[in-house]
This record gives sequence, structure tokens and C-alpha cells, in this order.
Amino acid sequence: MEQMIGTNRAVRMLPALLASLLGVSASYTAVAETVKTVNGVDIDSSVLEFYMQSRTSRPSAQVAANERETLLDELTDIYLLTTQKDIESIEKEPQIAAQIELQRRGILAQAVAGRFFAGATVTDEQIKAEYEAQRALAPPLQFRARHILVESQGEATEIIGSLDDGEDFVELAKSRSTGPSGPNGGDLGWFSPNQMVAPFSDAVAALEDGAYTKSPVQTEFGWHVIKREESREAEAPPLETVRGEIQQVVQQRMFQKHLEELRSTSDISN
Repeated sequence: MEQMIGTNRAVRMLPALLASLLGVSASYTAVAETVKTVNGVDIDSSVLEFYMQSRTSRPSAQVAANERETLLDELTDIYLLTTQKDIESIEKEPQIAAQIELQRRGILAQAVAGRFFAGATVTDEQIKAEYEAQRALAPPLQFRARHILVESQGEATEIIGSLDDGEDFVELAKSRSTGPSGPNGGDLGWFSPNQMVAPFSDAVAALEDGAYTKSPVQTEFGWHVIKREESREAEAPPLETVRGEIQQVVQQRMFQKHLEELRSTSDISN
């Protein structure tokens, strides 16, 4: 898949603020137990479980005994460094204090948002309505195209001259393109215009089937010579295959509305 594909999905995921809600979600023992004490500060089993899961991306129950001991040693070192006699003065340094405060607020914000999403019920009618809205906004055509990606406008112009002289696009892509699709003759497969960066998709849409660009097309990735192979009417994916993503879009809107209500009813001053 080329770098440019997927830059502007019709159905969007949750914002970055909430992305971590899909990540670490450790399960803890009912009662935290002390696993080690460092300079009078206890390391609770709940802290160790979360640390193991965050470091391994696996539930703590799946962490082998020897790996658990290694991770406990790492955690011990963290506690050792943060229980030194000068730690209180370090905590009061403006930059350190700001980082601690921001991390604390971020964790709490994620927890509050997580509870909102857990209780945000999305009905089948809302999902169907959003699905139809997405279908209405989707581009009417899909394209199958090839491209030759090079570093300079001059090189792209030279390649267009070779095509004008009758050279084969596929062979030129294999020998000249610097893009990942080069070995495949520049073939990008089928795509919708909104899956490509704007200059590229605009150039493809302006071509006829079987035609190539008569002037180089510049994007953030370099200079392109593009050939539009085929076009077809776009078919929306079946609802059931995108139901999860659609539900997230609806939940995101509900959350944004919730934030707007909080902003309008809360005491915020400059």
C-alpha cells in the first residue's frame, strides 16, 4: 500500500485524545498487596500489574515468572530513584511539576472519557443514519491507476517524453519509480479519490481511462507521472463490515456534544 493511501478516510476513528482508551486496560487483583518496599515506600501488586502490561502489551497473567522478576527489578529501580532525599525539591521544579500535573490530568481525563463511552448507547437507527450519510458523501467513482514517483520535476518530464515516444508505462515504472509500487509497474489497485492526497486524486479524476498525465504532478511525496487504467462506480461496503467504525463515529459526535455542553455550563475564565 502506498504511503499516500489512507490519508483521509471517509469514516474516521476516535480522536487522539481518546486513542489510549483502546490500549492498556489492566485488570487488577481485588486487594492490592505489597510486593516490595523501597526506602519505606510500598510497591503495590496493582502497580506492578499495570507496569507489566504497559511494558509487554500482555495481561499480567501471561507474563512468565522470570520476565516478571525482570520487570519488578525495573520498577524497583524507578522507586529507588524517586525515593532519594532530594526528590521533593525536584518535584517542585516548574518544568517537572508541570509534567506531573499534565500526566495526572491526562489520566483522569481518559478515565472520565472512558466512563462516558462505556455508557454511550448507540442505537441501530443512529448507525444506519450515519451509514447513509457517509454513503451520500462518498465520491461516486473509484479508480485504478499506476504511477511513477521520482524526486525531481525534470526527471518526471523526461519520463513523460519517453511515454510520448511510445515506451511502456509498466516497464518505466519498474525501472524508474522510487515508490513502493515500482516493482509492480506502479500499480496502485482500486481506490477512492479521498484515499489519496488532493493533487494526486485531482489529477487522476481529470484523466480519461487509459490516459497519462502530460505534465508532472507534485505531492508531498515527490513528483508523479500518473496513468489512469480504469474507473467504476463506487460501491459502499456492506453496513455490517463497517458497523464498528460507524458506531465510533456516532460516539465521537456524542462525546464532542458532551464537551460543548461542559464548556457552556462550566466556570472557565482567562
